Amino acid sequence: MKEQRPQSPLFAKTYDMVVWLIPLTLKFPKAQRFLLAERLGGMALDFYDLIAQAVMEPELQGELLHRADRVLARIRLYVRLSHDLQCMSLGQYEHAALRLDEIGRLLGGWLRKRRRDGV
Repeated sequence: MKEQRPQSPLFAKTYDMVVWLIPLTLKFPKAQRFLLAERLGGMALDFYDLIAQAVMEPELQGELLHRADRVLARIRLYVRLSHDLQCMSLGQYEHAALRLDEIGRLLGGWLRKRRRDGV
């Protein structure tokens, strides 16, 4: 049986962010690559998994989206830390911040829609 592939705008934006972020973390300085880069990449993949699960498992959507919101907040902190430790340029930080802001707005919209629908 062919598994359903998530196609929500949030999933697509998250996918694009992960595809951009993972290669960037592989270029972090060696001293940070195995600590900061691994954590940031892992959280990005965790967020991606949560969004994919929320699309494919509507009965668990509320819990999954709230967990995703908490992971997204941590990703933002780690992106800022990466910039402050000079693992990301200002341009890369701005790019990441804009993408994360857009993803956060989409996630917030999904959560608000669920509340309005009484789910």
